[in-house]
Amino acid sequence: MSTAKQNKGWKDKLHEIIYEADTPAGKLFDVILLVLILASILLVMLESVNHIDAKYHELLYIGEWIITIFFSIEYILRVITVKKPFKYIFSFYGILDLLSTIPMYISFVFAGSHALVTLRALRLLRVFRILKLARYLGASNQLKDSIIASRVKIFVFLFAVLISSVIFGTIMYLVEGEDNGFTNIPKSVYWCIVTLTTVGFGDIAPQTALGQFITTIIMILGYGIIAVPTGIVSAEYSRSMKKSDDEKTQQPPQKKLNLNTQRCSNCHEEYHDDDARFCKVCGTNLY
Repeated sequence: MSTAKQNKGWKDKLHEIIYEADTPAGKLFDVILLVLILASILLVMLESVNHIDAKYHELLYIGEWIITIFFSIEYILRVITVKKPFKYIFSFYGILDLLSTIPMYISFVFAGSHALVTLRALRLLRVFRILKLARYLGASNQLKDSIIASRVKIFVFLFAVLISSVIFGTIMYLVEGEDNGFTNIPKSVYWCIVTLTTVGFGDIAPQTALGQFITTIIMILGYGIIAVPTGIVSAEYSRSMKKSDDEKTQQPPQKKLNLNTQRCSNCHEEYHDDDARFCKVCGTNLY
């Protein structure tokens, strides 16, 4: 009985450190994790520069292994400190944590010079670690909700842009023709999309006066189009902020609005009230 209580005790303490940030140890763990995530991204970038990799390959390799081992330990601890490990394993962050850890271990499975090309691509999975930062950006949830709420408007806008690109691309194919690089309609549509988005690679350019006039119209439309999706999301974000402010105003004075970092070890629910002792979803003791 005492052994079971001891096991539960150290698991609860680890859960408090890994999943929450109400204690100095939890805050320190989060800071270390953030630093290592940024360091791993920096290592991936430096490794892609040939002259840096040639000079410091061993140092970069050792550094990557140190970070990989840390994330492996973190992943194992996250699994064993929750009551429903499979819920974490198959969650978004669980899959993300696994993807950001396994590439270095895959290198032990594949051997031979022929497989090295594939391994180099697999090692790029380490950039998934940058997405682990999302769990520390609370304000990102409101932006995500705004984008989701605007998805229909954005889809309609993108569909209208696609139709416009097909129409203008077809017109440019008829006006310019194959002699000026517009060899077919798909390539002309590609040129139109590049011009409309103000990217302008310059691999295809109109030569006729009429074609240049149409190009001018497309480029001017492009500057106007850039502002549309930004305005859609911004309006939805403002509406969400106003709704949040109204809800705060309507709350009774005695009710606390602050949310702590306690995370239920049973169902992984977050955002409990500051004075909550039990999970609002499953009733598990938060402390």
